[in-house]
Amino acid sequence: MTTTHEVVEDLVLSDSTENVVINAPVEKIHLGKWLTQLTDAEYQACAVPDHRACGWSKNADGDLVSINVEVIGGALMIQHYVAEVLEPHHCRLVSLSETQSPDGWQYVQVIWDLSVTPLDSGRATFTNKVLGRPTRSFLENLKERGIPFEQVVEERQAAVARHNALEAPHYAASVERVCTVS
Repeated sequence: MTTTHEVVEDLVLSDSTENVVINAPVEKIHLGKWLTQLTDAEYQACAVPDHRACGWSKNADGDLVSINVEVIGGALMIQHYVAEVLEPHHCRLVSLSETQSPDGWQYVQVIWDLSVTPLDSGRATFTNKVLGRPTRSFLENLKERGIPFEQVVEERQAAVARHNALEAPHYAASVERVCTVS
């Protein structure tokens, strides 16, 4: 069995995008600030019962990392999102995420992309996009267990879409609350 966690860039496990209207002018929104100040309790409330915990730390390179623990489609996931972009209207975080399988922990890449765009002078569109890709070790594990990749994609796509539909409106409401207070 291979132990590499190299991401397979040309394969997609899941790709889900949700758009939600925020009743706040885009100029008042700062996604980077909102995200880095998101409390554990607020994170959990944004996707009950899927979101279990979150917090911020730094990795060995000194990069800011959001650590999220959640259950998606029955699978426990621990995400270590490295913040690549933390701007007022765009955040992009990339994680080599751990997910539990019958054979132990497996690794997948998850890219979490948040953005807001103006809709009109008092509203903005919040976009929550989640993209998942397999690692070579994940694919090898599937092969050893005789599970077709296409089956996993179908199951994971459905689970991620359900999860995103649950969390995106709550994230948008949280952003709206935080931005209209200041």
